[in-house]
Amino acid sequence: MNNRLRIGIVGAGANTRERHIPGLRSCPGVEIVAVVNRSRESSERAARELDIPRVGAHWRELAESADIDAICIGTWPYLHAEVTIAALAAGKHVLCEARMAMNAAEAEAMRAALEVARRRNPGIVGQIVPSPFTLPYDRTVRRLLGTGALGRLQAVTLAHTHGGLLDPRKPVTWRQQTELSGVNTLTLGIYYEVLLRWLDEDVRVASAVAETLTPERPDGTGRLVPVTVPDRVSIRGRCAGGAEFSAEFSGIEKADPRNEIILTGDKATLRLDLTAGALWLQEPNGAARRIEPAVADRDEWRVEADFVASIRHGVPVRLTDFDTGVRYMRFTEAAWRAWQHGPQG
Repeated sequence: MNNRLRIGIVGAGANTRERHIPGLRSCPGVEIVAVVNRSRESSERAARELDIPRVGAHWRELAESADIDAICIGTWPYLHAEVTIAALAAGKHVLCEARMAMNAAEAEAMRAALEVARRRNPGIVGQIVPSPFTLPYDRTVRRLLGTGALGRLQAVTLAHTHGGLLDPRKPVTWRQQTELSGVNTLTLGIYYEVLLRWLDEDVRVASAVAETLTPERPDGTGRLVPVTVPDRVSIRGRCAGGAEFSAEFSGIEKADPRNEIILTGDKATLRLDLTAGALWLQEPNGAARRIEPAVADRDEWRVEADFVASIRHGVPVRLTDFDTGVRYMRFTEAAWRAWQHGPQG
């Protein structure tokens, strides 16, 4: 096939500017040929700043353009499903920013659209930008689990807490508005994605409580607008394999921040402290032992290169495929429904 790969950008946000565009351009034969942002002015500014030759009038122009092979979606979640489905229907490969969609139904519609597109062209690629936080540790954790170092898994704990939302004067962001972010809450989905990599077990949500400390915040103009995504959520449930599950996510934590994943087994406990960048294994009645991942086990950010390799060489998408995205969106929505209405089903 022609080694030239022409990519259109829908939403040149921070992550797209800092990671996706440079990462794609580092791949031989890849060209960024067009960009569309929310407004013509923003699109033209992005084109100038990022040296992109063409500005589209609307994202559909890029999705349907015959001279574009793939779409990189860097918008907020409210457009992920619509753009993905249209691009796949037009035969385009898709790299979509996390969080996958507004809700589980949209995520499932994206996956169904990929399946339809692959019936016409088996080489079509759909990829979700992965959770990056644990890449240096993922292979080591999976190996420890595979060798039985922890024994029977008894409990799984996630905690990502900080005080970044304590100041009521801090402007509202898209992450705090359901019309832009959907049921995505804080960093819940991208941490759950890590558990799927490690355990490949879904969690059944038993209960959830949530709190919004500041119900209104100023927008970009200073006008107060409602905050519709919680500032804190606490979840309890059970993993498919039987282990208890608990999670604490908060932007209004007054104590020291926490950023950790803990797996407790009947033989040992594994704790990944993401703040300190340290992985610890502790056996009963023993001191905690720091585990240093071997250099060969440390995955680096290769999202854009992997996307291109999947298109050109048929390499299966690993981080992150649409199936995994659907799973974390189902969990995220189950947690949302649990704190609003009680557990579902």
